[in-house]
Amino acid sequence: MAGNSFGKIFKLTSFGESHGTAVGGIIDGCPSGIKINIDAIQKELNRRKPGQSKISTSRNENDNIEFLSGIFNNVTLGTPIAFAIFNKDQNSKDYNQLKSIYRPSHADFTYQEKFGIRDHRGGGRASARETLSRVVAGAIAKQILEKYKISISAYVSQVGNVKLKKNYLQYDLTKTETNIVRCPDENAAKKMIRLIEQTQKNGDSLGGAITCIAKNVPAGIGEPVFDKLHAEIGKAVLSIPACKGFEIGSGFDAASMYGSQHNDIFQINKNKITTKTNFSGGIQGGISNGQDIYFRAAFKPVATIMSAQESINTENQNIIFKAEGRHDSCVVPRAVPIVEAMTAIVLLDQLLLQKISQH
Repeated sequence: MAGNSFGKIFKLTSFGESHGTAVGGIIDGCPSGIKINIDAIQKELNRRKPGQSKISTSRNENDNIEFLSGIFNNVTLGTPIAFAIFNKDQNSKDYNQLKSIYRPSHADFTYQEKFGIRDHRGGGRASARETLSRVVAGAIAKQILEKYKISISAYVSQVGNVKLKKNYLQYDLTKTETNIVRCPDENAAKKMIRLIEQTQKNGDSLGGAITCIAKNVPAGIGEPVFDKLHAEIGKAVLSIPACKGFEIGSGFDAASMYGSQHNDIFQINKNKITTKTNFSGGIQGGISNGQDIYFRAAFKPVATIMSAQESINTENQNIIFKAEGRHDSCVVPRAVPIVEAMTAIVLLDQLLLQKISQH
């Protein structure tokens, strides 16, 4: 199975299935001598884990990380960092009825077609539990990026038809973690929570969007043509389960603007070249220009819903089935740390590539 590795220098290879013994990964290319805060990594995992609020699944995975190599006395050795998170609270029997069912909008059919076999328990490798490895690698990348004063923060900007209308600069992003939906607008957060709760009661699901900002990324990071920085970030974010859309800077709004409106005019600000506006989202020609990098990612409604649905089985028979078990009605709040993690992995990887090209 290809496609389990991401990155060129700071490279993550992940492994594991949803209901297997463990999920984990190997990080290669991490610089040596970096002091690692293990508690900070666990904190990031806790932001992603199930059972953290009334609007998320009731599964109770502790998601405690175990490092197997590459870190000694909390300092990176420069050797591969191997880690694992052992599965504790999986109820595989909840999925027994799904052995022969192709669930709508899941990867059951496509995995069967590609590999000739699939793990029906919790979606196997297609499960969002795979993202644990991304969060670990991203948490390490974040700590290294802090040394460059680069910060990454994301928040929920839409749930269903409840959408924030202001630019990220108009919100106090320190309020993002003050509510269970991870939205910096308190009034909008309350509406989002009520909508998710009502959707749960209806046995349905809904999607939303996440806005992410990277600050203090120096100008000159990224490659032209095929490996543009925004393309790398886009690939990283679109590889997250349930992510269906990505737009950076002005995004799709640019399609309805004039060049005279959209062009980011250069200026000198405190002896530094900046731009008056930032419709480019901090990237021009695929290379960072020193302004904030910001983008928006859209997530579909969770495919598993607690209502009866039509489908077919492996015998090509029409069937009616109803999902069982513990599932999110809206995955967006738990996806916030995953979006941050993938962004951090890309930016650190690109910084390390830049260092090599300068030698």
